[in-house]
Amino acid sequence: MFTGIIEDLGTVARVELLSAGRRLTVTTRLPMEDFPLGASICINGACMTVVDFRETRFCVDVSLESLRRTTLGDLKQDDRVNLERSVRLQDRLGGHLVSGHVDGIGQVISIVDEGESSIFRFQLPAGMGRLTVEKGSITLDGISLTCFHCIDDRVEAAVIPHTRQVTTLGFKTPGDSVNVELDLFGKYVERLLAPHIEASSG
Repeated sequence: MFTGIIEDLGTVARVELLSAGRRLTVTTRLPMEDFPLGASICINGACMTVVDFRETRFCVDVSLESLRRTTLGDLKQDDRVNLERSVRLQDRLGGHLVSGHVDGIGQVISIVDEGESSIFRFQLPAGMGRLTVEKGSITLDGISLTCFHCIDDRVEAAVIPHTRQVTTLGFKTPGDSVNVELDLFGKYVERLLAPHIEASSG
């Protein structure tokens, strides 16, 4: 479990092809004692498992399913990535509850400066807008953001300068892809209520 508060901008040091997937080697400033074998690490919003670590770098194996459902397959050497370690029970929950299980791939539509901040407009995958609410939480590339102007499958988010400086949003331009994770509670509520809604409408 994560919170969507990015801890480090890592760098992809190497991309290796596997028989069924890819291995990513990522450099980071985070302490290596937090990267034992089997540890969870969130990379651009996708929860991955550490399979090797040494000095200032760690490796994760990305399955074909993760390559299909996330933007990790687009990563190449020297790309920057958002990193967050799994949350501990005694930690402050600075963002919102994030599972690291990506629901789909969205796209940056536009970026408009508004004073010191920037308004990012995102296109979500078809049908996902129904699980967004005004001033609700959404995770984009692993970043906990507050969304507004939720119309159809589009949302906007106000991004302060600090967030642009310490995350990959500082490198994004219109047309770029982002990993989307919708609010965890919203997905469970929809799943639980769907049979009742279908029964009443029938």
